[in-house]
Amino acid sequence: MRGFTRHPNSGVSEAKRGTFAGLIEKIPYLQQLGITAVELLPVFQFDAQDCPPGKVNYWGYAPVSFFAPHQAYSSRQDPLGPIDEFRDMVKALHRAGIEVILDVVFNHTTEGDHTGPTLCFRGLDNTMYYTLEADRSHYADYTGTGNTLNANRPAVRRMIIDSLRYWVEVMHVDGFRFDLASVLGRDASGQPIPNPPILWDIESDPALAGTKLIAEAWDAAGLYQVGSFIGDSWREWNGRFRDDVRSFFRAGPGSAARIADRIVGSPELFGHEQREAEQSVNFVTCHDGFTLNDLVSYDTKHNEANGEDNRDGTDDNRSWNCGVEGPSDDPSIEGLRNRQAKNFLTVTMLSLGMPMILMGDEVRRTQGGNNNAYCQDNEISWFDWTLPAKHADLHRFVTLLNARRTLRVVDHERSRLPLSTLISQAEKTWHGLEVGQPDWGEFSHSLAFEAEVRRDGLRVYLILNAHREPLTFQLPHLGREPSPWRRWIGTARPSPDDIVPWRIAPSVSEPFYRAEAHSVVVLFGKSKG
Repeated sequence: MRGFTRHPNSGVSEAKRGTFAGLIEKIPYLQQLGITAVELLPVFQFDAQDCPPGKVNYWGYAPVSFFAPHQAYSSRQDPLGPIDEFRDMVKALHRAGIEVILDVVFNHTTEGDHTGPTLCFRGLDNTMYYTLEADRSHYADYTGTGNTLNANRPAVRRMIIDSLRYWVEVMHVDGFRFDLASVLGRDASGQPIPNPPILWDIESDPALAGTKLIAEAWDAAGLYQVGSFIGDSWREWNGRFRDDVRSFFRAGPGSAARIADRIVGSPELFGHEQREAEQSVNFVTCHDGFTLNDLVSYDTKHNEANGEDNRDGTDDNRSWNCGVEGPSDDPSIEGLRNRQAKNFLTVTMLSLGMPMILMGDEVRRTQGGNNNAYCQDNEISWFDWTLPAKHADLHRFVTLLNARRTLRVVDHERSRLPLSTLISQAEKTWHGLEVGQPDWGEFSHSLAFEAEVRRDGLRVYLILNAHREPLTFQLPHLGREPSPWRRWIGTARPSPDDIVPWRIAPSVSEPFYRAEAHSVVVLFGKSKG
């Protein structure tokens, strides 16, 4: 919320920078980019001082109240100002056709461990609200914050439901992303339980019917439930998608078979539940970790600014700096980084599931290699509004990707089907350098995927080449002449040829396609059926 408009170059007046009102002014940018929903980091009132000395809690994962909008996010400081301004923002986003999803933190509070301050529930009923160790003098810590909310106690369950109802019925939000949602599946002793009452309360509450529910299906104590989270209506952040797509584009061993599963909705994880593909929320980057630019610019984290001697933040980044650590003036390095960014975005947007991209990835926002910027309320984290012009080619690329994905069906023009719909309805076939011969080997770094929707007379061909050299792929015969394949995307090509509107896509007359190193290609053509 704060970082989107906080930068002095945002064009937002100083009084409104970093506020709900400031975001309203930037809605046209979201519309032009093709965004259909915004997911906001915590906007509940939180402790801004819950961070190292001299820093500011920027992310907001330190809740004090589950019912109050964070006062510092409002340009109005009168008692009702934050409430009214938040609702004005929601209404403005809704008028623009954009939904609002809140990142909610019901797994812990800002009070920390047994040495922390008394700010809210500790002062009301410590033993009821928190999960305690056996000696009852220390908090159980399944969250990495020092305490764990005892979410399945009746009074705590009621408080969580009341909070969710308030944000839906009074504040009019459309959904929630539950931070460390697996914590909500633990009992008073910390053990996972088969049917957690609070999760079924949330799913079955009439006031929340139709509300989007998204789980971060793991916690800080090793409980990992992606693909097995309780309930019928929950979508899940797919951390396996992030890891496997990253591994493939840095030529990791055994990654070809894994990325294939992720592209078609991760049936390895979710297939047993017979749910729609949108159960999987697909992402390569999020607030926690490298930005997309840093994923292709750094081999290791650089968190020195956090004051923790670079010990904080994950070491499992699966990143590749493309030959130089950090910023580079070498055109070949920059060109490769831009290409890799387009590769990641293409796979994220076209894979079955619900795609999510991080603020600023569409214009290569950098955090200087910091992969844990939770305490950096400064230009490390803020959106730099000079970037849309600086990286206009990538911004254009993402805009056209989004436009194709969000198209609605038009009866008289079947080619206007969204790509996700085409792929979900299609007959799917895997290929390699030769038709019908995919290489699933440990050291395979290339793959081709064909989707055919005979009813709609369309075929799509996706080529992935993570090798360091070009590869030539044989193309399937379309069966009708003249009806050549046409190139929609070629991430190795300079803008504006990297992605083109379908109606002017150039033909591929040869029975093969030469995919450049580290590139993704998407072709389409008329089906023979």
